[in-house]
Amino acid sequence: MPSADRPTPSGDPKATVLVVDDEAAVRRVLLMRLQLAGYRVVCAEDGEEAISLFHQEQPDVVVLDVMMPKLDGFAVCRRLRAESCVPIIFLSALDTIAERVSGLDLGADDYLPKPFSPKELEARIATILRRVGRGSASSEPREVPSGKGVLRVGDLVVDTNRRQVTRNGDRIALTYTEFSLLELLFRDPGRVVPRAEILEQLWGYPPRRAADLRVVDVYVARLRGKLEPDPRNPELILTVRGTGYASQRFGDSALVAAG
Repeated sequence: MPSADRPTPSGDPKATVLVVDDEAAVRRVLLMRLQLAGYRVVCAEDGEEAISLFHQEQPDVVVLDVMMPKLDGFAVCRRLRAESCVPIIFLSALDTIAERVSGLDLGADDYLPKPFSPKELEARIATILRRVGRGSASSEPREVPSGKGVLRVGDLVVDTNRRQVTRNGDRIALTYTEFSLLELLFRDPGRVVPRAEILEQLWGYPPRRAADLRVVDVYVARLRGKLEPDPRNPELILTVRGTGYASQRFGDSALVAAG
C-alpha cells in the first residue's frame, strides 16, 4: 500500500518523492527520513505499483531500486522516460561501472550504490529539485534558472527560460539534467569545463572515484546523441582529453533577450 504524509497545517506545498524498493526496511527508513526533511512521500514495493503510483501522484522525483520483482528498475525507468522527464535516482546493490552506465543511458539523473547514507540521498534529491526549481516545504527559497534569454548555436535555439531546445522549429526532448549540462557548457562558449566541475555543479558532490566522473561522460554522450548530426564526430561539444569538455564557438552564437 502507498504511504504518504498528510498536508501541513499551513498548506505549504511539498515536493513529492516516489520511493520504489522491494525491501520494506528501506521504504520505512526513507519514508521517515524524507518526511522529516520536508517532503511528501509515497512508496511502492514493485515496478508495476510504481508505474500506477507515478500516474496517480505525479511525483517531482523518483527514487528507484534496480532489482525488483514484476518490473525491475531499468524497465520502470524506460517506461517513465517514454512519457516524462521526471528526475530519477537509481538505488542498486550492483555498483559496477557497467551497471551505473546502463542506468544513466536509460535517462536516470543519478545513481547511488547500496548500502547508502540516507543523508547523502537527501542531499542529491535536494540538488536535483533545486535544479528543476522545486523544493521541500522546509527548504530555502528555490533557485531561479540562470538563463536570461535565447541562445542560438548554429541551427539550434536554446530557450533558457522555458528550458527547451529546438532545431528548425522541432523540439528536442531533453531531461532536466541534460538541459542543465547543455546550459553549463554553452554559458561560456569555448571554455574548457573540467569533468569534476560539471559533476559538482550538476550533481552536487565532488568526484570520489573514477566511476563518479563516468557519470559526466555518459551524459555528454547522451547529449551528443540528441544534438549532434554525427555523435561520433561531434561539432557542438568537444572533448578536451584529460580535462573535460568545451562547447564549440560559432560565429552566429548569441544570447538575446527573450521576447
